[in-house]
Formats: sequence, C-alpha cells, structure tokens
Amino acid sequence: METTSRVKRSISGLESHLGYWLRRVSNKVSGEFARSLYARQMSVAEWVLLRQLYEREQATPSELAEALTMTRGAISKIIDKLQAKGWIRSKVNPEDNRGQFLSLTPVGRRNLPELAKIADQNDEEFFACLDADERAALKDLLSKLAEHHQIRNVPVE
Repeated sequence: METTSRVKRSISGLESHLGYWLRRVSNKVSGEFARSLYARQMSVAEWVLLRQLYEREQATPSELAEALTMTRGAISKIIDKLQAKGWIRSKVNPEDNRGQFLSLTPVGRRNLPELAKIADQNDEEFFACLDADERAALKDLLSKLAEHHQIRNVPVE
C-alpha cells in the first residue's frame, strides 16, 4: 500500500504540464472556430486555402501544398470542393499549357471578409480576458516554441 502511495506522489499531475493547458485551450479555440465555419458549409482547411489565395492573388496547387505543408492529393480535394462552390477558379498556365493557376472568384472574394470576421470574433471571444500586452506575450512565446521546434505545418483541422 505504501509503495502505491509513493508512486502516486512521484507522478506529476495533468495540470502541472504546460502541454495539457495548451491542448485544452487549443481544442476549445479551434473546435469553436471549426463549428462556426461548418455552419457556413466551410471547413478550416478550405478557409486556410482561401486565405492563402487571397494573400497571393494566384498560386499553383504545388505552391499551396508546399505553403500549407499538405500533400498534393489533400490540396486537390480542397480545391475541388472550393471550385464546386464557385469560390475559386483555375486557368491553364500559358507558359506550359499543363499547369494551372488558382485564384479567388468574385464570389470567393466577396465572402472572404465574412469568414475573416468569424476568425477575428473567435479570437476575441477566447482571448478577450488578456490585455494587449498579454496577447502579444502569448503570441511571442508560442512563435518562439514553433520556431525552436521547427513547426512549419499550418493547422487545418
């Protein structure tokens, strides 16, 4: 009985781990964001790809796959969904007639601000309890951890 008691004391509690708290908050923040997007028939992966296209004006599927650290197959599925919705279009690369350039359609461009607002509101809801300095510090610390561990993949789920 005493051995069991000593072992229990030597094992750290869940709440003592930063990873526990990070995961707990991350699951809630990302889960609520995903639910808000889903209510508009949009996935997080689709949102991320749209946001990338907005930044670039146009991109090839390979460029998007590299930027989002996803496979070409995964990118193709997202592209197909967004094309079916009429939010992105592709045109043949005039230089080689094989590759394609992707860009937002006017419909995609019109809807993007509403989706960005959902992301902004999600952040505001979860991080409003932190003042501006605390938010900046948290972002800096998380960025430092990502850089140190060479975490490059873009979260899409």
